[in-house]
Amino acid sequence: NMERVIYLAGGCFWGVEGYFKRLKGVIDTTVGYANGNIKNPTYTQVKTHVATHAETVKIVYDDTIISLTKLLEHFLRIINPYELNHQGEDFGIQYRTGIYYLSLDELKIIKNYIDEQNDDIDELFKGNML
Repeated sequence: NMERVIYLAGGCFWGVEGYFKRLKGVIDTTVGYANGNIKNPTYTQVKTHVATHAETVKIVYDDTIISLTKLLEHFLRIINPYELNHQGEDFGIQYRTGIYYLSLDELKIIKNYIDEQNDDIDELFKGNML
């Protein structure tokens, strides 16, 4: 059992979490805020843009059952990375797209996957180390 963690931001975190928690190999999910200007922001601070965070889902997964590449495939199936600062009916910087990783090995996998998909979206997923 190889537990790994990846953080995905793609619009309202409840929708993203609901989708990923049903996938085989996903052990745990938690919603929160990442990639912002202050520590431990409140919902109100994020909503009013006092805090600059993105709504993010922490995904703990077993990479012997589901690979990071597979998770990214699912991610791009449910979000549109071309929508800047919104997803579907949700608008605001907190709904921006992001992939936040913990190791450079993961960055390599993420970059390879995205390069295969489309060079244009590379810009949107500039690495963000947590």
